[in-house]
Amino acid sequence: MPLKKETHIAKLQEKPIRLQEYGIAIFSNINTKSALKKALKKNLIYVNDEVATTATFIKGQEVITYHPSAEKRKHKTFNLKLEVLFEDNHLAIINKPAGVLVSGNSFKTIANALEQNLVRSTLPNATKPQPVHRLDFATTGLLLIGKTTNSIRALNRLFEYKTITKTYIAITTKKMKSTGIIDLKVDDKPALTSYKVIKTTLSKRFQFLNLVKLYPETGRKHQLRKQLFELGNPILGDPTYFLNGLQLKGKGLYLHAHALQFTHPVNGKLISVTKDPPNKFNKIFQEK
Repeated sequence: MPLKKETHIAKLQEKPIRLQEYGIAIFSNINTKSALKKALKKNLIYVNDEVATTATFIKGQEVITYHPSAEKRKHKTFNLKLEVLFEDNHLAIINKPAGVLVSGNSFKTIANALEQNLVRSTLPNATKPQPVHRLDFATTGLLLIGKTTNSIRALNRLFEYKTITKTYIAITTKKMKSTGIIDLKVDDKPALTSYKVIKTTLSKRFQFLNLVKLYPETGRKHQLRKQLFELGNPILGDPTYFLNGLQLKGKGLYLHAHALQFTHPVNGKLISVTKDPPNKFNKIFQEK
């Protein structure tokens, strides 16, 4: 069936805001900034019956209308069983397995597997469940999902304002200080990560292997992987950032999103969820 026309009445704003910022997730099929930009470029969005552009500002009370094209919806579901660790009417937290993209043009993504794993929200602004942040293809662990247009926008703001506490667990190589702060730019942008070494074991090939908790304060792409590599302690199994002659192949990346803590954007409750890393992490540190 063709996608349906949707209408949204803009909320009053303290000061004018660009439609390309305001319009994220106000329509059921436009849940990201890139999707919104595409719709604007295709002249599919109108404000007060006039074609909107990326230069359109919203003050409040405007009638914003989405006129989707007549193309048939190509809606596919990726058959993948996911572990759901938290879920309510607004959001969910799942355990992402290794070797699966979070989203993108590929069919085999977490985004395409969410609807069969989650209970659809009963709220009026329910939408297709949408990941609100990314984990790398090889990274395992906690992934936060929005289930309504309002919650997607609110969760995006939590990440923007850095009010979500994230903890990762990794295994790093070479000798490493027991604690530290990594203040190294990533792609010429400020990036900050603190860490604590939990366990260390000797290794013939890597000198030392360290079980490390990582606390990123910023969210740059590949931040942890790049910073630890620059520190001289790359993550075990990293296919891209490794020291010459010290690449571990065939075992996957030893990086896991271990904990998420934040204030629920709707009910104000503290949400704190943890998930232990895969068994392959423990095997390295088992006594011989």
